[in-house]
Amino acid sequence: MTCNGKCGCGAGVVLKILLIIGGLNWGLVGVGMLMGNNLNVVNMLLGSMPTIEAIIYVVVGISALMSIFGCPCKKCKDCTVADTAGASM
Repeated sequence: MTCNGKCGCGAGVVLKILLIIGGLNWGLVGVGMLMGNNLNVVNMLLGSMPTIEAIIYVVVGISALMSIFGCPCKKCKDCTVADTAGASM
């Protein structure tokens, strides 16, 4: 039995969105540095609220870790086990 992307807790979609946002922001930071500009979109939007800006960075970092190590919930672990069992058959 394989998952076909239909099982799990749904965090995968949120993780992908956060990783895309984080990756694009870091890409813009790099381009901005090369051009002598500040293109940090998160800072532009939330620069007056440094605590919220820091929380955004932490959430994006957590999504990267979850992407590397996987979601710890039982639903996702069961999906991974089912997917691994289906792949070996």
